[in-house]
Amino acid sequence: MTTQPSKDLETFPNPQPERDFTIRIDIPEFTCLCPKTGQPDFAKIQIEYVPADACVELKSLKLYMWTFRERGAFHEAVTNEILNDIVAVTQPNFMRIRAEFNVRGGIYTTVVVEHRNPAWQAPALVNLP
Repeated sequence: MTTQPSKDLETFPNPQPERDFTIRIDIPEFTCLCPKTGQPDFAKIQIEYVPADACVELKSLKLYMWTFRERGAFHEAVTNEILNDIVAVTQPNFMRIRAEFNVRGGIYTTVVVEHRNPAWQAPALVNLP
């Protein structure tokens, strides 16, 4: 395989840093291993963020997600690790990650984690008629 998993997340400059906008990324085929049994865990990862100066580059994000395929990780730990790593390179105004794990032992798990820049003021919600 010519493409290998990589923890190196790349970024590019936000093309509109003066405007708040939301980027939504869906990763429907996330895989890691159960740390207790070694069996595969499957999840849908949803990333939503309001960038500040940088946006995450998608190919590097894909290769980053591949790094979890052979690692044992609890759902809560892996979701927080992903948030921490992406926030470290992008420093967004806001980021939310939602990880919806498939059933394991008859139980579904969803983990939602958030980061907010304390200096950022969210825009007012607009309700249209």
